[in-house]
Parts: sequence; C-alpha cells; structure tokens
Amino acid sequence: MEKQLHLNLLASRPPMAGGFQSGSKMKMGPGRKRDFSPLPWSQYFETMEDVVVENENGKDISLTAVPVSSAYFIILSISISLTTVNIFRIYCSGSHGPVLLLLHGGGHSALSWAVFTAIIYSRINCRVVAMDLRAHGDTKVKNPEDLSADTMAKDIGKVVEALYGDNPPPVMLIGHSMGGAIAVHTATANHIPSLLGLCVIDVVEGTAMDALNSMQNFLRSRPKTFKSLENAIEWSVKSGQIRNIESARVSMGGQVKKCEESTSSSGVSNSIGEGIIEEEEDEEAEEESSKKRAKEDDQETKKESIFTWRVELSKTEKYWEGWFKGLSALFLTTPVPKLLLLAGVDRLDKDLTIGQMQGKFQMQVLPQCGHAVHEDAPEKVADALATFMVRHKFTEFKEGYLC
Repeated sequence: MEKQLHLNLLASRPPMAGGFQSGSKMKMGPGRKRDFSPLPWSQYFETMEDVVVENENGKDISLTAVPVSSAYFIILSISISLTTVNIFRIYCSGSHGPVLLLLHGGGHSALSWAVFTAIIYSRINCRVVAMDLRAHGDTKVKNPEDLSADTMAKDIGKVVEALYGDNPPPVMLIGHSMGGAIAVHTATANHIPSLLGLCVIDVVEGTAMDALNSMQNFLRSRPKTFKSLENAIEWSVKSGQIRNIESARVSMGGQVKKCEESTSSSGVSNSIGEGIIEEEEDEEAEEESSKKRAKEDDQETKKESIFTWRVELSKTEKYWEGWFKGLSALFLTTPVPKLLLLAGVDRLDKDLTIGQMQGKFQMQVLPQCGHAVHEDAPEKVADALATFMVRHKFTEFKEGYLC
C-alpha cells in the first residue's frame, strides 16, 4: 500500500482494489457504451477570464497608445503583453460571499475543480475562483520553468491583488496535492491578508517526500501521446487517474494539448514489400498503387489530432523537494482554521498525527477515492468544506439547501 502511495504526488495512481467509487459516474447500464466526449467549462463555471499581473521584475508597465489607428493600438498592446506580463487563466462563479480560491495539483488545471465548483456553489453562499497555476492549463508566464514554491506562492498573491485590489474579500484557500503545498506556502507567507481558512487535499509531507524517488518511473509509465482528446479521457478513467467519468470529461482538456506538429507518415512503411511476388510486367502498376495508398495513408495520418501532456512533469523534479519539505510544520503553524481531507488515514505523518490529536486542525478521511479526491468524490468534498465553513461562521448554507 505504501508503495502505491508514493505514486500519488504529481499525478494520480492506478486503480485500487475495489474498482470505481460507489455512486460515481462510472456506473452504466448493461451493454451501454461509456461516453468519453469532452464537456465544456461553461457547464460548471459562470465566467472564464485572463488576469494580467505585473512582470517578474516587479515593475509597473505603462502603455502609450499612438492614435494612428485602432488596429495599430491592438497589435501594440498584444505584443507588449505577451513579452512582459504574466497572464493567468481563471474560471469563476458567484458575485458575493467569501472567495474559494482553488489550486490544482501538478499537471492538472483549474478544470479539475469544475464538478466540485457546481456542487459547492449550490450548497453555500460563496464566490469561486479556480486558477491555472504557472506553466499549467492556459496560463502564460514569462518564465514558465520557474515552479519554485516561493514563486508560485507569490503568483497567488498577485492574482488576488489584481482581482480585488488592496481590499480583497475574505478568502478560503483550497489546494490539492501540489496545489495544497502551494496553498500552505501562500498562507504562511501572508500573501493573502484576508485569508479566512486553509483546506489541503491529500498531500502530506511524509508520504510526499517518500514518493519522490519513484515519481520519475511513474511518469515514464504514462502514455506519451493520445490520438484524440476522447482517447485521453478514456485512458484517465480506465487507468484510475480520475474515477468520476463526468469530471474526466471536463478536466482532461486542461491536462493535454494538441501536438504542434503533425506526426510523420506511417503509410510508407506499411506498404513496403507489398507486391514483390507479382509478375515482372505488373511491378510498375503495383508500384503506382503502392504510392497512391501511401499518399492516402499520409493524408489520413495528418488529419488525426495527436494530443500530448501540457506539462512535462519530469522536468520539474528540482522543485519537488521545495514544495513538500517542512510542509507539515508550516501547515500546523498557519494561524487560520485548517481542514485536511485525505483519501486514507495512512497518509498521516508523525507531525500531523500529533497535531490532529492536539486539535490543531480538522481532518476527514474520504475512503474509496483515488488521489484526485475532489474529482472522484466532489459531493463528499463539497459537503465537508461547506460544513467546515458554516461551522466557523465563514458563510451560510443557501436558502432551501438541506444539509
């Protein structure tokens, strides 16, 4: 079991014994084919926005428009934006109440929170902001190679400032896996002065640090490409990375992207050697037919949309230890109410076990889930978070909701 746990930090593990979670979207009628077609973000969030923040040197950027023509101004502003500012993609719902700021795990995107967002928004009065972290999803930054905990934590603070100015509303910070570690670093560095509370989902220092040695082997075991987005969704469900098919259909689009170049033709190699037993007088005609088939295969191959991972997680290894080392102590000393949601009680390390016994944080175990707890069991996670926030008087249940 511990060996399986070690594969859960940056990407989710293969299925555990017992199969898919009871009550998940995977249950289908006999003989019915599963639908792996992608679902749109707009089915779960109200708006999608790009938040522009200052460049990494911390300098303010001012643009002077020359009134030559409107087209000239547009081209100028886009050119400067792409080279000197960071643009963070966010998905939002709600306009009042505390902000639930959602941070995804390594290799995932804000869309991993889609199903959860629709559920939590129906439970309590709140605003939801799910963001693509740097180098993930559709966020574009000047230095995407820098995934240090310090840089990513500063990103969170800058996005909050860009959204709300110097007087932000109360914020509940919620993070899964790598996002949970970044949430802790953000909270302890006080990048969000209006922080209400902290929720960390399925990341613990002890098991995280132990897992790092085997992470590269796990990443190498994943498929490098998929022939379509539907194929990627199907793999994510059948491999157990995401056990809720609805969540997989909306979130996998944030994990993979179309390859920039078409694949080389495989048709030529398939036709080599065909016709070698023909009569000599037929060789010329057969060669022409073979070339025609190769050309058709080549055209068909180029029509296929090959998908690959958006993030090469193996290249982020130098930052892994910085995300997780000392995480338990930081979590315990964060001076706000804290909630820890785990897929299994065996995740707890010594410091957290002692802290939990001392009542320093609230913990809830959600069994029969994989590592992507908020995707596998979005209703259970929403219920746990809603109860936690109402108990601490951060918000109220929505009128008509029966808890």
